[in-house]
Amino acid sequence: MRRIVTNPKEFGRVAVLMGGWSSERQVSLWSGQGVTDALRSLGVDAHAVDADRETILTLGSRGFDRAFNVMHGTGGEDGTVQAALELQGVAYTGSGVLATALAMDKLRTKRLWQAEQLPTPDYVHVRSLEALEEAALRLGYPLIVKPADEGSSVGVSKVKAASGLAEAYAGAGGGRGRVVMAERFIAGGEYTCAVLDGEALPLVRIEPAGEFYDYDAKYLSDATRYFCPAGLDAEHEAGLRRTCLEAFDAIGASGWGRIDFMLDADGRPWLIEANLVPGMTSHSLVPMAARQRGMEYPQLCWAILETTLAAADGGSTA
Repeated sequence: MRRIVTNPKEFGRVAVLMGGWSSERQVSLWSGQGVTDALRSLGVDAHAVDADRETILTLGSRGFDRAFNVMHGTGGEDGTVQAALELQGVAYTGSGVLATALAMDKLRTKRLWQAEQLPTPDYVHVRSLEALEEAALRLGYPLIVKPADEGSSVGVSKVKAASGLAEAYAGAGGGRGRVVMAERFIAGGEYTCAVLDGEALPLVRIEPAGEFYDYDAKYLSDATRYFCPAGLDAEHEAGLRRTCLEAFDAIGASGWGRIDFMLDADGRPWLIEANLVPGMTSHSLVPMAARQRGMEYPQLCWAILETTLAAADGGSTA
């Protein structure tokens, strides 16, 4: 549990880590600027840091007490930055090395959820176009093809017929050393559950502008619609939130994050992925859920930063 802070000076000097070197760099810059402005508005000594591989190794020596990490994707969300910060003794927001590395690997996350008997769509790890063609016969059309280690729906395709498999495989990085997976498509509503300090926040229902909730629908389109409250029966939503907390806990996540899932025609949830460094842009879902909870954007940033105090007081960010 986070320690409640009333004096911004207790946070010390805070680095807001953004940018980085992943395909989600631009989204991270948007998130980081929002967080920096919000923390400064509350009196926190927050500094925007457009991070590269060298920068993250010098934060401790530059006098930073803690880091608010909004580096999305490779580097920032896969355990790399987390390990670097731990070596320097700099407390940070979000989950630790193991959980972030695991959540970034969608293939292994799904294996773990299955082992814990949590619902997630059938999938196949595909190592070639021929293997993808065989997976499509097993899973049926439409199906989802995606890289196992990207976020923000980068490289994700919904394939409706065999003629689209080659393009989808290439788009996911197949043949270029990327781990690619095919997943059974769940026809139904798209939802997300934000988690903050052990609490599942109100669900958000998503009506994407296109075929599914892809990069454009997430960050660029004004036609994507969001509903929070999600319009579900209170008892049903409570059960879904419990399932998402179980999924979050199963991978060892902590602090804050997001679980994305589909709800089929029978009202059953199907876990899609965990996001442990979620977006904090104007289109982002965690701020939306927090607002429904009664927490505006600056207060959300403050509450997330409070979770770092557990590490400073002798706890763990992991």
